[in-house]
Amino acid sequence: MTERTSLQAVIRRHLNGYAATQPLSPRQWQVCSHIHDCRTAAMGGLHIACDHCGYQPPHFFSCRDRHCPCCQHRATDAWCERQRGALLPVPYFHLVFTLPHQLDPWVERHGEVIYGLLFRVVWATLAAFGADPKRLDGQLGMTAVLHTWGQTLIRHVHLHCLVPGGALGSDGTWHPVTGNYLFPVAALSRSFRGRFVSALRQAYTDGKLHRIAEPKEVDALLDDLMATDWVVYAKHCLTHTETVVDYLGRYTHRIALSDSRLIASDGETVQLGYKDDRDGKKKVMTLTAHELIRRFLLHVLPAGFMRVRHFGFLANRCRAKRLAQIRQALDAAAAPEPEETQGEAADRPPCPQCGQGRLRIIGRLAPQRTAVPTAKIGAHPLPIDPSGGGGAIAY
Repeated sequence: MTERTSLQAVIRRHLNGYAATQPLSPRQWQVCSHIHDCRTAAMGGLHIACDHCGYQPPHFFSCRDRHCPCCQHRATDAWCERQRGALLPVPYFHLVFTLPHQLDPWVERHGEVIYGLLFRVVWATLAAFGADPKRLDGQLGMTAVLHTWGQTLIRHVHLHCLVPGGALGSDGTWHPVTGNYLFPVAALSRSFRGRFVSALRQAYTDGKLHRIAEPKEVDALLDDLMATDWVVYAKHCLTHTETVVDYLGRYTHRIALSDSRLIASDGETVQLGYKDDRDGKKKVMTLTAHELIRRFLLHVLPAGFMRVRHFGFLANRCRAKRLAQIRQALDAAAAPEPEETQGEAADRPPCPQCGQGRLRIIGRLAPQRTAVPTAKIGAHPLPIDPSGGGGAIAY
């Protein structure tokens, strides 16, 4: 087993056989279609040529799907650049709220509902602790990122949260955190558990969990959840504001499976690199190609679901005003705005063949699709663009 592989190669070779025995949702078909076509003639592209030697290398568009291993590095850089203006000269805290595995069957049936509740309940928990007059007595800010996977691609739903170390008081003053922890994790865990179980019960009563038919199943699971110790991780991790955005950027656009973790393939099985959380060591496991696809598809998010959200004084609707108040209270200057890119001609990439010329755009390449807006792998149609536009959609 020496051949290097990629998720795109696995999907191109094995998705047809996997789909013959395992049903895929329309959304899963769509994601697989995007990854299958990414950076190929099916996406269209640019007709480019070297202005020195005339070399014309192919340049096809990427799919921009947020599940695609080839499309996230640039998205991470762009997101980080946008967030630098929200930096504060205060310590930051990294918290992780994890759902128990007993909820995995409900996540399978009602993922969008459970994920939405996770964001809402985590913020309600932290906001209540921050507003407590005995703690910070003010409004917190939070940026939260949803992850649904563990190192071995099994379902592991958790929320990464980055919280500035302080709260904005109602009088416009800044109430800083004293010490090396934000809130006690045992108290956070109990409050998080109680609020989430209550939210689940209310969601079932409101008919939002309609695929769970048996009331006895609901009562039994909720009782079991209340008897389980829930996991909340908290770390006072960042004191240098210039590293904060890059730190969270590693989480915001991380996907369940990157190509760098696919070590080798023999055509039927794939070696997957992972870090064992029990001993911190890097290890390798061997999965069949079908099992790799199955595990990857566990983490396909609903279309349009926002997996990065901002709360409190970092919420989009009030961020500029609240940050100005906080900086005034801290007597700190605003973070500099990112510089605009200049010199487009000078930034053109060098020719990979002669090394002397620069590549320039001389035309566009139309997507090579059939008249019907689908791409087929074997006998299985893959939806490309539900809007009918024939192009890739960013999710």
